[in-house]
Amino acid sequence: MTRVLVVEDDPQLVRALVLNLQARSYGVDAAPDGTTALRLATARQPDVIMVDLGLPDMDGVDVIRSLRSWTRVPILVLSARRASDEKVEALDVGADDYITKPFSMDELLARLRAAVRRGENAPAAATTTLVTTDGFTVDLTAKRTSRAGRDVRLTPTEWQLLEILITNPGRLISQRQLLQEVWGATYSRRTNYLRVYMAQLRRKLESDPSHPRYLITEPGMGYRFEP
Repeated sequence: MTRVLVVEDDPQLVRALVLNLQARSYGVDAAPDGTTALRLATARQPDVIMVDLGLPDMDGVDVIRSLRSWTRVPILVLSARRASDEKVEALDVGADDYITKPFSMDELLARLRAAVRRGENAPAAATTTLVTTDGFTVDLTAKRTSRAGRDVRLTPTEWQLLEILITNPGRLISQRQLLQEVWGATYSRRTNYLRVYMAQLRRKLESDPSHPRYLITEPGMGYRFEP
């Protein structure tokens, strides 16, 4: 049974989440504050953690930071905070996804299923050298990309972006993180660089660049690779 830890101080939302998750055969633990969440995470070893940022005893970002010091379990943020810098901060300290309240239960459950798949595949992903999709193939060891049996030439910058995304399948990577890793800390606000290079990658790898299947934009937050 997949175990989910819900960290949320709104009793009505907790009740709705518990009912919906248990109805779909998830095991659920709930924590009303950060202190309880950290204790339950250690004791129960959940497969996925959902965290609200506005907790009564500490900021959810601090909960995520503490969790990331010892676990790689997928973390989904559920928050009413809509400011881009707050979303980016949560992603930068280690959250895997960010869902803005109010949200539909169907969307939440879909994001949860994706997080569970990422958690199950994480050990294998660490040793993966060949990433294959229906649209293209990437050989991480040889640093080669092919599409429809033909090599695709990527610039060094395009390769760096692609490598970061495909080695974190399904995870939302913030704009700031991508800019800092590829261009350096002084470029952390040059989001136009990302738009240009992601457009180039899509033209080379996606069958329909204007409606990408694999290289997905989350407006105002970042990008993800959906295998």
